[in-house]
Amino acid sequence: MTGVVSSMIPLAAAGPAGTIGLPLLVLLYWLPYYLRVRTLAHEGRPVPTWRIVCFAAGLGVLALALTPPVGKLSDQLLVAHMAEHLLIGDLAALLLVLGFTGPVLAPLLRNRVIGRLRVLTHPVVAVLLWAVNFYAWHLPVLYQAALRHDAVHALEHATFLLFGMGVWMALLGPLPKPAWFGNAARLVYIIVVRLIGTVLANAMIFAGAVFYPYYASGDAHWHISPIADQVAAGGLMMVEESLLTIGLFCWLFLKVAREGEERQGLLDYAAANGVELDEERAARAVAAGRGEELRERISRRTAARAT
Repeated sequence: MTGVVSSMIPLAAAGPAGTIGLPLLVLLYWLPYYLRVRTLAHEGRPVPTWRIVCFAAGLGVLALALTPPVGKLSDQLLVAHMAEHLLIGDLAALLLVLGFTGPVLAPLLRNRVIGRLRVLTHPVVAVLLWAVNFYAWHLPVLYQAALRHDAVHALEHATFLLFGMGVWMALLGPLPKPAWFGNAARLVYIIVVRLIGTVLANAMIFAGAVFYPYYASGDAHWHISPIADQVAAGGLMMVEESLLTIGLFCWLFLKVAREGEERQGLLDYAAANGVELDEERAARAVAAGRGEELRERISRRTAARAT
């Protein structure tokens, strides 16, 4: 994630800098990821294809958001700028995180400095930092400063991506989660994150006052009133967050169902082999993604007892 920040700052600005930066962005992100994936494949620990596709798609979304045409339009219309931020902070961040596995991140986490940044993926820390960053950049003074200065704009994009990835790493990433962060806590987490965004979206829709006068000339060029542009931006945020929330709820429902089925399968397997297995232990193993490892232990114990 530190690589994301360091490379996004010079690459995130719109215009000519974005044109030069796009090939570098793909190279800086894709090459080390691809080399690590290839190494793991040679070691017999292949990364699932769907994760590789997600990472590549995340880079594609990020590259799209940073293209000069999108950057130019985002300087003229608030709704376009909102779309750009949603692509970077929500969709690209989500897809990049889905591309990670524990073995992929292992070399980074062995670095002392980077390893300490794992605290940024703690659910409470992640959501607080994301919320502070989200609202700070939407204050009129900072939001319009980003539009007027490329360096500030690049920093804005970098922090949206960084803290967006932190939020998704806390929920979906491969790093160990706190013991209390079970499925019920994940449900609350999803709701809290979405409510944080919904408050701003509703403010933009129903405030009745223009938050960012900077867009007045662009709105005039596109024959859109500043209020209509702001309402469209808030509406876009509401729609995107609603669709994302529905998707996350579906993921959580399927996760609960899969874990329940795997837990019961472990209990049945242990009982069939005459091995005592506590239901709580089976649940912990499944929640940690170590159900297969526990099954192998039961199998070895059964085999040892038979001999």
